[in-house]
Amino acid sequence: MSDFIKVKIDNQEIEVERGTTILDAAKAAGIRIPTLCYLKDINAIGACRICVVEVKGARSLVAACVYPLEREGTEVVTNSKRVTESRRKTLELILSDHEQNCLSCIRNGNCELQKLSYEYGCDSKKFEGERTNYEIDATTPYLIRDNNKCILCRRCVAVCNSVQGVSVIGASERGFHTHIGSPFEMGLADTPCVGCGQCIAVCPTGALREKEEIDEVSEALADERKYVIVGTAPAVRVGLGEEFGYPVGTNVEGKMVTALRRLGFNNVFDVDFAADLTVMEEGTEFIDRLNNGGKLPMFTSCSPAWIKFMEHNYPDMLENLSTCKSPQQMFGAMCKTYYAQKTGLTASDIVVVTVMPCVAKKFEKGREFQNASGMPDIDYVLTTRELARLIKRKGIMFESLPDEKFDTPLGISTGAGLIFGASGGVMEAALRTVKEVLENKPAKSPDFTEVRGMKGIKEAAADVAGKQVRVAVVSGLANARKLLEKIRAGESNYHFVEVMSCPGGCVNGGGQPIHDAFTRNNSDIREMRAKAVYDADAKATLRKSHENPAVKELYDTFLEKPGSHKAHELLHTRYIKRNNY
Repeated sequence: MSDFIKVKIDNQEIEVERGTTILDAAKAAGIRIPTLCYLKDINAIGACRICVVEVKGARSLVAACVYPLEREGTEVVTNSKRVTESRRKTLELILSDHEQNCLSCIRNGNCELQKLSYEYGCDSKKFEGERTNYEIDATTPYLIRDNNKCILCRRCVAVCNSVQGVSVIGASERGFHTHIGSPFEMGLADTPCVGCGQCIAVCPTGALREKEEIDEVSEALADERKYVIVGTAPAVRVGLGEEFGYPVGTNVEGKMVTALRRLGFNNVFDVDFAADLTVMEEGTEFIDRLNNGGKLPMFTSCSPAWIKFMEHNYPDMLENLSTCKSPQQMFGAMCKTYYAQKTGLTASDIVVVTVMPCVAKKFEKGREFQNASGMPDIDYVLTTRELARLIKRKGIMFESLPDEKFDTPLGISTGAGLIFGASGGVMEAALRTVKEVLENKPAKSPDFTEVRGMKGIKEAAADVAGKQVRVAVVSGLANARKLLEKIRAGESNYHFVEVMSCPGGCVNGGGQPIHDAFTRNNSDIREMRAKAVYDADAKATLRKSHENPAVKELYDTFLEKPGSHKAHELLHTRYIKRNNY
């Protein structure tokens, strides 16, 4: 039996591998079949019935996302009257139990249900009748769940269970009362939810959204008594442009800086500076553990969702975590101590705002042991999406802005700090510095390409001062769980492990611009954003964290040296064991 068969889709004859779904075959033929519940490699359950098509000889319509083409000569029609009427009726039934406050919804204009309803000419009132009414879950500091806008596509459930391995949500009850909820109807704050925000990123409607802090930031900017500082994460500059119509992965750093300055921030700094600082502290910690019998492997500590995941699920391995605060928290700590001292301000005068690709950063700023100055290191966190909304709200024409540069000194950074935005970036940045510090000479090349790429688990070995340092890079918490179980069982042996909670790293964070399922299914958004990060690193004048002149000055005049007592007081933290219910 041949592995390939010829089929007809809308009268186009194409050859496909046996077992290919109709959805994939249609794409190969240049035909777009609409979907709502389907997400490539994440959710293929045929539940929403939006992708139904006619197959000649079949009695009923079939779901294209799960129907395999097995027979030679199969004929498929994707846009017949029967198919169109079925899709329209399904959409109208969904709308009958959907809160339709579209004009004020956070996803207005970027809602897959709204788009399909328009395309199919739906009557939103056709099946008007009894509606369910759910209480909004706003129990966490980072996320709001509104089941009144949920369409039961289960994409959030799939990403939480399969991609992240956290599994705190699922479908409850049956029939008309089916809804997405947590065990025993607990609020998300009472579950082991880690706040990664991947559920928001895959939601086709406004049922899931970040807890917004735009108004609080606007009030701080209007308060003349406050000195308001903003810092942007590495991945924001390669995502923000998408909110203004730029192609995916466009680096809009210069326009972003200008926009922030025009919003009224007193200083526009770069959290990449703090990423360089993290390399110095984390690298020093790793060298100490390596040479003095410390707990190995050492895990990176930059991702707050990963930290919370460990606290809930692997409390016996918390000693393996680096004690370094994340770059966000180090940035805030230095703003309210070092920079305050340099400028004659006090910590209480300063408001620190960060712009992050991450929803979990909203939780992280309220964690224990994050108040180096006696005040919270970070006051407010905006996601990339929130910053875009703020820029639009203030009438700033982003596309016409000139390119400006970050302020100094906390705006000076290296390519090593920038690549923190992609999976493998923290590891590569650390190795660039650790290798040169231990060998006391420049490396032939700063690049460690073995740890780059979108693969969920990557392994490599680096020759550092005559010693083979075994490293692993993981993205996605389900992958982290696999690796942790192997380490715990003694099946894998590493010195240093980087973990990022979001697949592909921060470029794919839960606070980044949201793209519809068709875009996600047919392009690698993560790879395009990561490429922009690595391209910028390759062009950077400084590419190693220990070469950052502002970081050198910080140690010379304030912190003494990496790993000093003062550095530990201000830049390191502790972890807590949390219930896993």
